[in-house]
Amino acid sequence: MIITRSPLRISLGGGGTDLPSYYREHSGFLIAAAIDKYVYITLHQTFVPELIIKYSKLERVLTVDEVEHPIIREALRLVGIQAPSLEITSMADIPAGTGLGSSGSFTTALLKAFHAHKKNLVHPAELAEQACEIELEKLHEPIGKQDQYIAAYGGITCFKFMPDGRVEAWPLKISEETLFNLEDNLLLFFTGYSRSASAILKEQDDRSKKSDPGMIENLHFVKDLGKKSQRALEGNDLHEFARLMDVHWQRKKERSQGMSNRDINEWYDCAMTNGALGGKLIGAGGGGFLMFYADDKARLRHAMREKGLTEVRFRFDFEGTKILNQ
Repeated sequence: MIITRSPLRISLGGGGTDLPSYYREHSGFLIAAAIDKYVYITLHQTFVPELIIKYSKLERVLTVDEVEHPIIREALRLVGIQAPSLEITSMADIPAGTGLGSSGSFTTALLKAFHAHKKNLVHPAELAEQACEIELEKLHEPIGKQDQYIAAYGGITCFKFMPDGRVEAWPLKISEETLFNLEDNLLLFFTGYSRSASAILKEQDDRSKKSDPGMIENLHFVKDLGKKSQRALEGNDLHEFARLMDVHWQRKKERSQGMSNRDINEWYDCAMTNGALGGKLIGAGGGGFLMFYADDKARLRHAMREKGLTEVRFRFDFEGTKILNQ
């Protein structure tokens, strides 16, 4: 049996500039961090001439073309797996639609398992590129590239998205003390809302394609914030990083009316008066997880618990998409 796992992620600055509709004209930049919450794929050879696929649904089909799940179907085609005698199962620590990049993590874990089955060695850059090819080019999802790349690479990584489609990646040059403080003081709380990122991102994508001045200016501003966040983190200034998160969130809300709602705004304001120095909603918006940098963790945890929000504790992942068993 082959088992692979791929980490979920949080964005630390510049999110939204990784969509082709923006970076093809202006280039994008962001910092993302992989966390120790994972999507798992298991793959094993069966003695029955059919594909058995288990996710939120169960599929039993005789050919790759019959597979309903679009990512699984395209990944099988891309890697060139024809033999139908396979059982594929997916599991995740956190449900989909919560803003932690689960679709990109799912696709990289799936491709890693298929490559292992074919005895292929695959570099993280190639793995991420193939995942983007499936989601952005073959399935035409109006999404960015950060999820696939941070899942494949792991760590706390800076990405530059070039107009010609190339992606440059390098680790954030952060001191060990700052890394530990960042890990200890970033807190994640589940809002209770799940949503499809595609709907919110489609509005951003459409407006960027039309060179909407408001959207382009917003994304320019957010890209600059990403670079300022990099300087703050590499300069050991976590209070400045937290302040920039708050600035980012206020600007991010301007991109779409679906970005936030009354509950999320109320929880955010409550956090900011109870120990948080800065924060934002992770992912495309509309639900998922609120992330805060806390000055007083105990006070913030108590305030969020009083509001009925569940905390998910995490550590950073520095391994990226990997094979657990082969």
